[in-house]
Amino acid sequence: MAAQRGDGGRRGPGRPAGRRTGAPDTRRQILDAARTEFARTGYSGTSVRGIARSAGVDPALVHHYFGPKERVFAAALDLPVDPGDLVARILAGGPDRMGESLARVFFGLWDDPELHPRMLALLRTLLAGDEAGGLIRDYLTTEVVARLVRELDVPDAELRAGLCGAQLTGVAFTRYVLLMEPLASADTEALVAAVGPALQRYLAG
Repeated sequence: MAAQRGDGGRRGPGRPAGRRTGAPDTRRQILDAARTEFARTGYSGTSVRGIARSAGVDPALVHHYFGPKERVFAAALDLPVDPGDLVARILAGGPDRMGESLARVFFGLWDDPELHPRMLALLRTLLAGDEAGGLIRDYLTTEVVARLVRELDVPDAELRAGLCGAQLTGVAFTRYVLLMEPLASADTEALVAAVGPALQRYLAG
């Protein structure tokens, strides 16, 4: 006969059924709700509070599992990168080397054998022009481009950042999707040396 629980089977305060910290179904429930909310209102229009309301949990539980909204989004769409980490790495070299840092970080993600398939899937989603691609573009604009723009004390900063994105997307598509030579087999450092100065001119020239 199984031993009786010392609490008589009662749940402690603040521990409703299906909401236990660490319960796998709760985490899945939050992710399902997040996907629904992002699809319904877009990245910019979605909040952690709205995700929590849709999932039927306290917002603190969303933060417990995932942190801020950008990390909820990355988990919900299984994105391969953390935007905060990317921005910190790009800014680490200082404003005079931002173009080089941006190129090195970008191509470094593609060179990682574990991340490469997910980067390829992300690029194809962006190029597809469907709802998921729009969500990802909104996310990257808000969490990566906008953060870099705030560091640029130059006119037309948003246009400059957009030109950087267009340049990198074009190189990535040619190199990793079309596999066109000589880009497909070019050394990564050679690409950084070639693309970095162009990015720097866009950012600060």
